[in-house]
Order: sequence, then C-alpha cells, then structure tokens
Amino acid sequence: MNVTIFTDGASRGNPGPGGYGAVLQFVDSTGHLHQKELSQGYRCTTNNRMELLGVIVALEALKRPCKVTLYSDSQYVVNAFNKNWIAGWLKRGWKNAQKEPVKNSDLWKRLLKAKEPHDVTFNWVKGHAGHPENERCDQLATAAADGGDLLVDEGFAG
Repeated sequence: MNVTIFTDGASRGNPGPGGYGAVLQFVDSTGHLHQKELSQGYRCTTNNRMELLGVIVALEALKRPCKVTLYSDSQYVVNAFNKNWIAGWLKRGWKNAQKEPVKNSDLWKRLLKAKEPHDVTFNWVKGHAGHPENERCDQLATAAADGGDLLVDEGFAG
C-alpha cells in the first residue's frame, strides 16, 4: 500500500505548550482517497520534539508495512535521514559529531522502531507556503498546543 503522510509540530514558546498534527492519505484500488488526521497537545515540550512525534504517531498508525512518502517542514527530521545523521549517531552510540548526547534520543529511537517495517522516503516542504496539507498539519498542531487536553511529555527533561 502506498501512503502519503504530512506532519508538523508546534510549540508556544520553546519550551512551552506544544502539539503535533499529521495527515495520512492513501488511494484505494477504486481510486477513492482515504484520509486520517491525528493530533495531540502537550503541556511543556519543544518544537523539535513535536516535529518528531508527528512523524512517529503517523507511522505507528499504519497497520501493515507500507511504502510511505512523508512530507515535513522540519529540516531537523528530514535531514536526519536524507543526510545520514542517524547513521553517525548510531555509530557513535547516540552521540553527535561533537561527542555530546543526541537531543531527543528517546524519540529518535521510537521513530526508528516505527519506521522499521515501512519503506519511507522523507521530503522537505517549505512551511507556511500555502501547501494545503502542510497548512492543515500546522492548524492541527497549533490547535492541539492551544487545547485543553494537554498531556505530559514524559521524555522532555526541560
């Protein structure tokens, strides 16, 4: 199954209340578009953690291995895969090039696990540039950050 995923993360202050938004789409054999939206807000987190969580939750929502084309406006997320930052982090035991611990390693590890059964291509899309699905993800993320049902980001140590 071919699935297209769009994701975005937001935080009000960095750190501050935050949220993610994701839109999953696939076209069935009859040509019918199926779409699912996901979002959640957190009391205190960072923008980068929400960018990661949007991708994670979207991949975790897939029920079987898929060919995924993923769009994010986060160069942090996209470059980690397309510029092979992940490979270096793994080789150095979750240390960056400066030999410091990789930030958000809890979510990076969860993302690698969520990504594992799928064939995922990461694409960067310019944020706030009128791309309909990216704009929708931004709306979902900011509404979640501003909402009343905010969770605790257990992995955030800030």
